[in-house]
Amino acid sequence: MDPDAAAVLEVRDLVRTYGRFARIPAVRGVSFRIGRGEIFGLIGPDGAGKTSIIQVLAAVLGPHGGSASVAGLDVVAHAERVKAIVGYMPQGLGSNLYDSLTIHENIEFFRDLRRLPADVYRENRAALLHATGLAPFLDRRAGQLSGGMRQKLALICTLIHLPDVLLLDEPTTGVDPISRQEFWQIIRRVVAQRKTTVLLSTSYMDEAERCHRIALMHEGRLIADGTPEDIRSRATGRFARVEATPQPRAFALLRRRPDVRATQVFGDEIHIEFDGELRDIERALVADNVDVHDVAIQPPGLEDVFLQLIGSPAAAGEEVRFDRVPPSTAAAAIECTQVTRRFGAFAAVDRVDLAIRQGEIFGLLGPNGAGKTTLIKMLCGLLEPSDGTLRVDGAIGYMSQRFSLYQDLTVRQNVRLYADLYDVERSRYLALMTRLGLDPFARRQTRDLPTGVRQRVSLLCAVLHRPPIVFLDEPTSGVDPRARRVFWDLIYALSRDAGVTVVVSTHYMDEAVHCDRLALMHQSRLVAVGSPRALAQRAGEEAGQPPPSMEDTFVHFIRLAEAAHA
Repeated sequence: MDPDAAAVLEVRDLVRTYGRFARIPAVRGVSFRIGRGEIFGLIGPDGAGKTSIIQVLAAVLGPHGGSASVAGLDVVAHAERVKAIVGYMPQGLGSNLYDSLTIHENIEFFRDLRRLPADVYRENRAALLHATGLAPFLDRRAGQLSGGMRQKLALICTLIHLPDVLLLDEPTTGVDPISRQEFWQIIRRVVAQRKTTVLLSTSYMDEAERCHRIALMHEGRLIADGTPEDIRSRATGRFARVEATPQPRAFALLRRRPDVRATQVFGDEIHIEFDGELRDIERALVADNVDVHDVAIQPPGLEDVFLQLIGSPAAAGEEVRFDRVPPSTAAAAIECTQVTRRFGAFAAVDRVDLAIRQGEIFGLLGPNGAGKTTLIKMLCGLLEPSDGTLRVDGAIGYMSQRFSLYQDLTVRQNVRLYADLYDVERSRYLALMTRLGLDPFARRQTRDLPTGVRQRVSLLCAVLHRPPIVFLDEPTSGVDPRARRVFWDLIYALSRDAGVTVVVSTHYMDEAVHCDRLALMHQSRLVAVGSPRALAQRAGEEAGQPPPSMEDTFVHFIRLAEAAHA
């Protein structure tokens, strides 16, 4: 913003700590200013301090150092006046809603809370219901809504008094791409029409591109701020993509080169950060009997800059090798033929045909309520299909999004518990802990672990018994980019080195491109299956344009399915 312009939101040297005795810093001297009509993003992983800053500005928490103001009002001295002019949407899918109330009743409750005049309420309610598309569902209870619908209802309740300031804490976490696009359209419309000031937080780097300005946060500190273009311009080194076979050999060779700073597999491609000349790297691969199909320079992304600022991915996990599972003679590791699951008259999964190859990284994507979870439960043996047949070739490992570990046990106790359940030898699980870099955390309770480390422990517990198939349910939700890259290195090692079939469900579109193939589900059915590149090319051809982003590809196929269904 213009440094001379008046700030609507401002924090100066803000400090916030937690704990009665040992004060743990959550926010460490953060300063920024946001002007009228700006969309400002706090970007960073869980634990970066984003929620604490938003709660201070919402006058929910008080600062322990520095100051914060909203429209010139100090959040401590004028807390009630601040609360009256902001709309605050807390973290979690519709966490400000009452599940036992209907959509209509929730909106009425927030009208009464804000003491809106009847005419103002009617006008605002009609406009917001039209914008969100929730008008046909007014009698549905909030507890029966999908994640996307819950977030849209939560936004209506936050916007019902048309505040001048919106504070949105991770508003699209766990929301499918279509609902995310619709959510952002509403935010942009409010900003364009009313010059509303928006401060939002997210752990999704791709959402940062939709903000006017962003602040990258790490461990309670602001490490960079500016427009997305400003942040990307801070990247050092060069970036490229390499497509080569055999890919595991190319990957290993690139990792060993001193002029290659970082490597990451994205489906058919290996993305590298490097110094020097790209042609020298290409020649070296060819000299080592690698067939190079394509090499091209590409611009850095915000995630690349973030990783440079906080340090490249930790060594833990970079050279992990899992024991290879016995090869299967079956044509496919997983086969579904006309698989259907009904709950009464409702078909949660409807005539799904699917074949997943051994050693494949397979992504399962779809809006909330599309049928992904029901399909996974059937593949895991937790539900029986109502019709059709399915076959899973061997034992499975399962990493749940919400419950994989006992929070009051240490890392070693959790791993030992799973090892005893699977009758795994002590020497094996101790060796795997060492390979995954978990020895320094062995005596810590899992509730106290960084999110990325906790996810590594969960993955270890899921693969201790050497299953040939592993199901991962949104495994990197809320994980910072550095830990996410380490985690995907582990998935890659499981697939390529150990031959494990990995089935991943995710809403994170940048993550979908890590998969060999994707299956898109909508309204209980499969609507498209293919590699990320093939799906994007097909979507571009059908729309008469270049291949779109993965998110736009997803939306394209879902819209086609909706049109066909209508």
